[in-house]
Amino acid sequence: MAVDIVMPQMGESIFEGTITKWLKKPGDKVERDEPLFEISTDKVDAEIPAPAAGVLKEIKVAEGQTVPIQTIVGVIDADGDGAGAAVPSPEKAAAAPKKPEAPKPAAPPSGNLPAGSAPAPAGRPAPQAPAAGTSAPPKRGDRIHSSPLVRRMAKEHGVDLASVPGSGTGGRISKKDILAVIEGADAQAVASPSEPDDAPQQAAGAAGRAPQSGQPQGSQAQGGQAHISLENAVPRERMYFGRYEVQPMSVMRQRIAEHMVASKRVSAHVYSIDEVDMTKVASLRNRSKDEFEKRHETKLTFMPFFVKAAVAGLRAFPTLNASVDGTNVILHKEINIGIAVALDWGLIVPVIKNADEKNLLGVQRAMNDLAERARSKKLKPEEVQEGTFSITNPGVFGGLFGLPVINQPQVGILGLGAIEKRPVVVDDAIAIRSMCYLSLSYDHRVVDGAVAHQFMHKVKETLENWSEPVL
Repeated sequence: MAVDIVMPQMGESIFEGTITKWLKKPGDKVERDEPLFEISTDKVDAEIPAPAAGVLKEIKVAEGQTVPIQTIVGVIDADGDGAGAAVPSPEKAAAAPKKPEAPKPAAPPSGNLPAGSAPAPAGRPAPQAPAAGTSAPPKRGDRIHSSPLVRRMAKEHGVDLASVPGSGTGGRISKKDILAVIEGADAQAVASPSEPDDAPQQAAGAAGRAPQSGQPQGSQAQGGQAHISLENAVPRERMYFGRYEVQPMSVMRQRIAEHMVASKRVSAHVYSIDEVDMTKVASLRNRSKDEFEKRHETKLTFMPFFVKAAVAGLRAFPTLNASVDGTNVILHKEINIGIAVALDWGLIVPVIKNADEKNLLGVQRAMNDLAERARSKKLKPEEVQEGTFSITNPGVFGGLFGLPVINQPQVGILGLGAIEKRPVVVDDAIAIRSMCYLSLSYDHRVVDGAVAHQFMHKVKETLENWSEPVL
């Protein structure tokens, strides 16, 4: 009996997924619920289990392809004889249902570029007519089918979704559809010079108008905002020289790049730095960590102390526990703390929901569980959503401190530096203390410097005067 393998829906707002890796080959035996393939979506990377035991008979969608949810991506022979097991032919793979991909930039030159020469720009023109496999733009008054992510991107870039042809099921507008329109507009802006041909000499003499060395030139100011194409940010003759190797971005790395560029464009980033004396916390942890692990079967790290201190700060200054929707500031009643987790293949920020309702043990257990499942690709989409504030810890890798990018649509992120013993002045005497730098990146559209520093002082005060029991 043939059992279809379908692309699952990994959350209410997710309507497509990219197969990043097949863990089995046609002809391999599989057990029910055994990891079968890996997918990447806008929210998470995940391993998808086999729906039945048997033999993998056919792979219909190859690695790297993006398809809508409920698309049949493979077939399992539940009888287990493996008859007819085969990899799809190129013609069959081409016929597999998938969304049309946006055009890619021209292939990199093979070797050095001649001095003074440059490849033709690889910008994408704005679509003039619906491509094959897409539907015509919806008429005025018709319901527009799209995800919250697509609607947010359209709002940020001033794109009217009623003019965008959708390539998804029933004319749904996907992320690739809106990206094609946005990047097409960027390419047209770059291709249309804002000055006459003889302007470069005049511009070179105007202060602040000529691009500095190393400054991205693939951007164009529109309406007071710079729209940056990730593919053409730097002239290609400056990228390909000498001996080099070209490595395509993974799907996760592409998503990280898009989100980081969008965050820097949307939020007015400002940074505050403070230093905290962690001696009391460090001493308490050293005394308690062995008994804590023995009693609760989980290790005690420094991170739950910082989470609890951040919760105290957010309670006192709720402006930092907010997000922005146009001209509205949304003050969240729940405190959901996102914790950045470094993976071998990228970065993800799982969320501790209702962190203000958990004690130190509860926070530590939640963190350990989320981090372990993030590294094994077992997170659910809802576990990386609805964060209201984030914490990242470059100090665990030896960093003195970092200036992190805000995790949209939040308005603040706390960065933790390394905890190091340093000589400091205490009561007019030099003492050796365990010190740590803290950094706060905040959105100046919502948070003023006075509030940011008051928040930091509350975090510092909570850590230096720690009173919550550990055991």
